[in-house]
Amino acid sequence: MDKAPLIREEHGEKEAASKWELFVEELKKVSYIAVPMVVVTVSQHLSRVTSMMMVGHLGELSLSGTAVATSLTNVSGFSLLFGLASALETLCGQAYGAEQYQKLGIYTYSAILSLLIVCIPISLLWIFMDKLLILIGQDPLISVVARKYAIWLIPTLVPYAILQSLIRYLQTQSLILPMLYSSVAALVFHVPVCWALVFKTKLGNAGAALAIGLSYWINVILLVIYVKYSSTCKKTRVSFSNIVLPSMKDFFSFAVPSAVMVCLEWWSCEIIVLLSGLLPNPQLETSVLSTCLLVASLHYFIPYSVGAAASTRVSNALGAGCSETARVAVWAAIVLSVVEVIVACTILLCFCHVVGYAFSDVKEFVDYLDDITPLVCLLLTMDCIQAVLSGVARGSGWQHLGAYVNLGAFYLVGIPLASVLGFVLHLRGKGLWLGLNMGSIVQSFLLTLITSLTNWKKQASMAQQRIFEKRNTADETC
Repeated sequence: MDKAPLIREEHGEKEAASKWELFVEELKKVSYIAVPMVVVTVSQHLSRVTSMMMVGHLGELSLSGTAVATSLTNVSGFSLLFGLASALETLCGQAYGAEQYQKLGIYTYSAILSLLIVCIPISLLWIFMDKLLILIGQDPLISVVARKYAIWLIPTLVPYAILQSLIRYLQTQSLILPMLYSSVAALVFHVPVCWALVFKTKLGNAGAALAIGLSYWINVILLVIYVKYSSTCKKTRVSFSNIVLPSMKDFFSFAVPSAVMVCLEWWSCEIIVLLSGLLPNPQLETSVLSTCLLVASLHYFIPYSVGAAASTRVSNALGAGCSETARVAVWAAIVLSVVEVIVACTILLCFCHVVGYAFSDVKEFVDYLDDITPLVCLLLTMDCIQAVLSGVARGSGWQHLGAYVNLGAFYLVGIPLASVLGFVLHLRGKGLWLGLNMGSIVQSFLLTLITSLTNWKKQASMAQQRIFEKRNTADETC
């Protein structure tokens, strides 16, 4: 009797079982990073939301000026620093996987120094924000209030730059719980301090901006104490040296495309809101689209956190030369994200008739929001794909491809199509939102195509060559 088919069948079953075990293990590791990261990102976002809510009680002019300043500072400052810091997901993640622990500290120092330099031109732009706003047709009174808020936000740039670098430093080591505790502590600190500065000291919206900076400093101080004294950071903790300056070149080589990739996507949403103000009945259109973006952005923290987990697992695996682990980590993150978005869309569709009442009692607003909810769910679905694959791009080091994808998807497809649907075909706000959706669909498709065609063994080899500056054999120790 020929035993060869039986042997091959048993070998195939063992290989399938091994792959399944690897998938389950990666699913656990991705979940371990993603779940706390949701709390971290939401807590940091809520500090700015809380400030906005409190400023809203000061009057319409204060709220309008602060809202305009918040939008412009996000576009011109925070999104840029956030995107630049994302380069550490490639550099630190792959260095950690390759067990080149000292390089994590060096790369983090170079990131902090680089981001602080970038803060200088951002600060100059914010100082002259009122002139910029008046130039583009904004009300002078609103522009003056916006400038005041932006100037008081300038001290926030320094802790924000340090915080984003420390977050990537810890994230790439899967040290998520310290960030969770520090972020929650900073938010708990922020709420009463913001209330006191806004209402008790009569600083108004300047107090709200100052409170954001103080809460970021609390977060930074707590993380610095942890990094300095925790035994878990002993291997990656280094002193500042002259090696940091040459590392800035490596940092910027990944930071610039990372920033472009992030900013192009963030800016497209702001452009859609601005376009809605040009439609007939702009108050209704802007209110509905802003609410849709608020819902989408609140949900986005979940797939973004899964993407951050994917970035960590992929970069660690590539740095260690384990191409198969990287590939399986991508699938584990996608499966986790898809399951979550199915639950989220089901809940949103079930309660779409009442969601609008959480934001307004005007029936016209509620009905409009109800009508556009299926399109919101479509964007949430695309977010679950693109956020994960954007994380994969950061972990793999092909942010430049992600930048080209976002440029084409949103500025060659999404925004032009939104303009045609909204203004030419008179679909108004629904047309603008549909155009944004089409951009997101194209983005998700292109990122999926790039990821599916990725040669993971080659990526692992490139990662090790980058870390060790020589070619190593991948997968031998995995």
